[in-house]
Amino acid sequence: MELFDNPREDKNTKSDRPAPKSLVKFRQIYQDALAGAGEEKNKAQRAKGKFTARERISYLLDQDSFFEIKSLMESNCHDFGVADKHIKGDGVITGFGRINGRPVAIFAQDFPQLGGSLGYAHATKIADIMDKALQAKIPVIGLLDSGGARIQEGVESLNGYGEIFWRNVKASGKIPQISVILGPCAGGAAYSPALTDFIFMVEGISHMFITGPSAVKAATGEEIDIDTLGGSVPHSEKSGVCHFIAKSEQDCFRQVRELLSFLPQNNEERPLSETTTDVADRAVPVLERVCAMDPKKAFRIQHVIWRLADNFGFFEIHQNFAKNVVIGFIRLGGEVVGVVANNPAHLGGALDSDASDKAARFIRFLNAFNIPILTLVDTGGYLPGVSQEHGGIIRHGAKLLYAYAEATVPKVTLVLRKAYGGAYIAMGSKFLRGDLNFAFPSAEIAVMGPRGAVEILYSRDLKKETDEAKKEEMKIKLTKEYSDKFASPYQAARNGSIDEIIEPAEARSKIIRAFAVLRTKRDPKNHPRRGNIPL
Repeated sequence: MELFDNPREDKNTKSDRPAPKSLVKFRQIYQDALAGAGEEKNKAQRAKGKFTARERISYLLDQDSFFEIKSLMESNCHDFGVADKHIKGDGVITGFGRINGRPVAIFAQDFPQLGGSLGYAHATKIADIMDKALQAKIPVIGLLDSGGARIQEGVESLNGYGEIFWRNVKASGKIPQISVILGPCAGGAAYSPALTDFIFMVEGISHMFITGPSAVKAATGEEIDIDTLGGSVPHSEKSGVCHFIAKSEQDCFRQVRELLSFLPQNNEERPLSETTTDVADRAVPVLERVCAMDPKKAFRIQHVIWRLADNFGFFEIHQNFAKNVVIGFIRLGGEVVGVVANNPAHLGGALDSDASDKAARFIRFLNAFNIPILTLVDTGGYLPGVSQEHGGIIRHGAKLLYAYAEATVPKVTLVLRKAYGGAYIAMGSKFLRGDLNFAFPSAEIAVMGPRGAVEILYSRDLKKETDEAKKEEMKIKLTKEYSDKFASPYQAARNGSIDEIIEPAEARSKIIRAFAVLRTKRDPKNHPRRGNIPL
């Protein structure tokens, strides 16, 4: 008798034959692995307002796209009863799936199993999926929920972190790396996310710190709760560690999916183009208001970005940190563009240490992944002050200069109102090799603001005038003369600092046409490979 005697059996009927013992055993073991720590502990996880690891994967990935590997791997540790627990998967789930139809690699730590702690087998699984992501040239996403190194395994667990850190650096600038913090992320566990490109946190459940509240109190005497020390608010507003903050896990996964829609799969590709209903030559007459504004008047730069973008869409990054610079993604004519813009609504758009770091690392990411850069300039310079000087504004400001000078992707710059001093040079200027530099007719481009320049250049003449009203009248007259002669965009256009002065209403169409011309400037497969070191 043939082994397969009924070719129709697979299609039309379910076999009545009993399953082989090997299959029965496998199915039981596999079901145990899928159950993780068990329903009781999973319920405790949900009671904290958190999903289980498998639920998180299901919410994030396209439906039925997850393909798991190494589900039965276990710890080799024989101390403190770890081996006796027979934890299938060793507290982390790894595999592949799809987001928006495109493949990704993913790992999700399972907190109900030994607190999601990282042992050597756990680390080996993460390292393996990172290796495979790099080989396949696809993004890697980590869903982190872990108490840190598994103390039962001693230094082996620390070695595991070293394996992961090494791979984070090896993959940097080659494939997108995304970290989603969905619980505690303590000690060495916090450094791997810090090496990745983007970090997401969820209000109320996400925490990152090197030493927890009890260790801080023991070392320094300071009393602080876990949210104030390492929650989403301090990391999104003060430290700048966190790029995105979400109200819930579902909202967080939606943001991750949206971010990936702007990114290429790797550094040898460009982001995907999209068909847009927003015509390229749409006029933006509202931008004429910028020309009528006093250069010192504050406004939110997001309003300009929204009006330039396809369908008014702007995916902002680092919203709550260093608000004097705004960064994020838009589409122009269906193509992805990274935006770096001074924000006059915060510190007058001046550059400080945090803003320089924020913009510089984003620019380096854009350059690594073949994403063109649009720079919108409205800055009075670098922020003055003792705290800035002693805090290293020279060192931090130099990072921004380096990032723009290093970038070889298409770079288009538009000066809206003011661009003074070193900040003018730093913000994608022609002499840091901006490809096409535009300005509105209202732009002032100079060493410093006209008013301040007059007070220095004509200080003797002004001191001679004792009548305050006449002195003010004199300042106004001299300021206008200086502005017309030295701060005018026409002066900048004459000496080649600006390629073209443009009508504000035509800004969108001009920028889209500029990027279209520059699209073939660089072949993604033939540019220097550089990592994106944390700044």
